[in-house]
Amino acid sequence: MPLTILSLVIVLGVLISVHEFGHFIVAKAVGIQVLRFSLGFGRPLISWRRGETEYWISWIPLGGYVKMAGLEEEGMVGELEGGKADVPIDPARAFDQKPLLARMAVILAGVTMNVVLAFLIYTGLAAISGVPVRATTQVDTVLTSTLPPGTEGLAGLHRGDRIIRVNGDTVKSWDDLQARLLKSGPEARIEVAGRSEPIIVHMPSDTAGRVRLVGWGILPFAPARIGLVYPGEPGARGGLRPGDVVIRADGDTVRSWNDLLFKLWSSAGKPVHLTVLRNAALVEVTVTPRAQTEEDSTSARPRTYGFIGAEGDFPEIKQRLPVPTAVRVGALQTVRQIGLVLGSVKRLVLGQASMKDVGGPIMIAQVSGQAVRLGIDRFLMFMAFFSISLAVLNLLPIPVLDGGHAMFLIAEGIRRKPLSPQLRMRLTQVGMLIVLAIMVLALSNDVLRFFR
Repeated sequence: MPLTILSLVIVLGVLISVHEFGHFIVAKAVGIQVLRFSLGFGRPLISWRRGETEYWISWIPLGGYVKMAGLEEEGMVGELEGGKADVPIDPARAFDQKPLLARMAVILAGVTMNVVLAFLIYTGLAAISGVPVRATTQVDTVLTSTLPPGTEGLAGLHRGDRIIRVNGDTVKSWDDLQARLLKSGPEARIEVAGRSEPIIVHMPSDTAGRVRLVGWGILPFAPARIGLVYPGEPGARGGLRPGDVVIRADGDTVRSWNDLLFKLWSSAGKPVHLTVLRNAALVEVTVTPRAQTEEDSTSARPRTYGFIGAEGDFPEIKQRLPVPTAVRVGALQTVRQIGLVLGSVKRLVLGQASMKDVGGPIMIAQVSGQAVRLGIDRFLMFMAFFSISLAVLNLLPIPVLDGGHAMFLIAEGIRRKPLSPQLRMRLTQVGMLIVLAIMVLALSNDVLRFFR
């Protein structure tokens, strides 16, 4: 529990500080008077003043704000932000007195800093610690139905076979194997330990065919060990814990992670009885996978498959990348995660996902606590993903969030004059009610998860 609380404090403290520092530094740069920089809402627990700016650490740790001259809202919003600042206001340096583009830069600086932080984490991990790669070349399963024409020889591989070379090049990890096959010429020679003759396959000429082959044609061996378990998902509700090793599913022996996946994929909405090894003891749990729709046309999963919200804990090694490659990998991973968060928001808005999936600080604490126990790299990866989530959610067009302020500025640009202060105030108060309602929903979901 102390580690979970500490991990939550670190995640929220770092991400909120980075976000608000973005607003703060750009506001200062364009000449806007910053009255207060606060981590948290409400009255301060700790406060000090330096120059014209008050610095607070406040008692409601669910965000932060930068109070600028010209944006000192009163009423509900003003009270939540601790009321008026004691610093005299310079009207010439008010937010509204600055050019539209300067104000837009201030508004977007917070989310930009969150995205930059995620990019730096992904890039730094790739260059310093290295990217994780599967520490095996041992085959688990060959999905013959996904093998492209010319590669049928791979069906002769069996569970436990270890691939040692592709076209004469030694492979030391599953990522090596995939890379060699993707870059192979029209023909690939695959050497297997203990076999005198290589397997000769004719590789697909198109990139999509090769990606499907290496992604779904042959699958690597990994034990059915549970890593992260996401709160509120079927795995957590059923009682799975990080570190559990699944050895049976509905009475059938589970020899690998893929055995477990195939069973869960085919069991959407049906209870699956699992026997797991936990701390040298056998424990019985029951999970009911929820139905998920497969949107990747290259995937071998069924169109509707079972999902329990748990990740595998696979044997991995770290492969450090040259800085230029790490930068490219960091950028691609940042873009990919932005797409994932946007997809989640889209599904919520369109009703394709349940509002019960919305999580609050308790869920964040649980996941961050699990991540830190799996190692500092996993913890930093979680922090990067959550930083991107914070950026995307802050851009929602809800007044009081950065997206709402940006919408005010866009409306001003279209109308050639700003919205009236009274209208902005009313919309901001409505936005605050919406945000408070979302917070109540998230906290309620967090609490109800304990009783599901």
